[in-house]
Amino acid sequence: MFNLPRAVWLLGWVSLATDSATEAIYPLLPFFLTRVLGAGAVSLGVLEGAAEAVNSILKIVSGRMADRAPRKRPLVLFGYSISSIARPFIALSATWTQVFIVRVLDRVGKGVRGAPRDAMLAVWTTPTTRGKVYGFHRSMDHIGAVVGPALASVFLWFYPEHYRTLFALTIIPGAIAVALIFLVPEKAVRLQSEVRLKPDTTYGSADGTAMESDEAKSDVVPGFTRTPTPLSREFTAFMLVLTLFTLGNSTDAFLLLKLTDVAGTARFVPLMWAALHIVKAVVSVAGGSWSDRIGRRAVIAIGWVVYAVVYAGFAMSSSLAALVAWFLLYGFYFGFAEGTEKALVADLAPSDRRGFAFGVYNAVQGLGSLAASVVFGLVWTWYGAAAAFGLGASLALTASALLFVAVRPSRPI
Repeated sequence: MFNLPRAVWLLGWVSLATDSATEAIYPLLPFFLTRVLGAGAVSLGVLEGAAEAVNSILKIVSGRMADRAPRKRPLVLFGYSISSIARPFIALSATWTQVFIVRVLDRVGKGVRGAPRDAMLAVWTTPTTRGKVYGFHRSMDHIGAVVGPALASVFLWFYPEHYRTLFALTIIPGAIAVALIFLVPEKAVRLQSEVRLKPDTTYGSADGTAMESDEAKSDVVPGFTRTPTPLSREFTAFMLVLTLFTLGNSTDAFLLLKLTDVAGTARFVPLMWAALHIVKAVVSVAGGSWSDRIGRRAVIAIGWVVYAVVYAGFAMSSSLAALVAWFLLYGFYFGFAEGTEKALVADLAPSDRRGFAFGVYNAVQGLGSLAASVVFGLVWTWYGAAAAFGLGASLALTASALLFVAVRPSRPI
């Protein structure tokens, strides 16, 4: 891990600082919205689902822009800046609709930066280190999600109920993240003004014999516009299976809401959230490296099965101790699935379409999250929390099985 490129480390620190700000707020939002601002479960689902949908749709646009840009860092910088400026304004919100606007702006920033950042990371990887790099990056995200909630808990211990002041202070780690981006080196990348030829491309010589061109040997011919390489059938199949999984993957705010309800207070919920991210951080590196050895599909499927088990546990459990145990196990789902899913996207997508491919991947997750969160909120309201969590578990198990049936790469993945 310590021999990773400097750019990978710096982008990891950027994510750590950003997540420490985001995750200081996120575990408190369900309580703040439902108890302070008077929102209901459906409003919570709409708010979080719509915010993630906006984030993910924008990743398609930013991904296409990244594929056409010689430098991806400006997009990354712009995205992180929007989030860092918008996020503290939750402190001034008096209604859940105002929180909705701030959350959407925050997710706009994430949508702009996500695909270009993931494409930047891909440039610094090889096929044998891809899982490790994306696992490491997710691990740094999760470390930030430990630091932020831990500091939030300390703050609330000394200043109970001062939620708005806490939200305003998140401008500090946001500013640190933006400053770090200026230190990230960036490799130059081939643009669509360069055309890639097949290795066996030949041209006729003066005497009529075939010969390989210098451009074919170098694999690049400058000065021509090439048609973007189409995305593979395997990539499309993976997106369809992922869509099914995400339809049961509602916002984590519902897990936090149930924990808050059973605990009777929100004061210690950030600590539970921090503990979850400790598990995520540890497992993410191991899960990514494991996928480099045994294959992406197997590790993703294990993560999805863990997700199903956790949701089934939340459906059947009512004691705080049991819910906290299931909640910590939930970290294994993220550790196995998140980084490995991105590594599989990088495996299946042509190098000149990775920005767009990551955009599609994130759009599928975001739109699925919107649908899942709204449906989850409705099922929670009409039939209770157990039915809602049970639905999510069922969809995750089905998607795990289909992953091996529908996604059949031309080489072992």
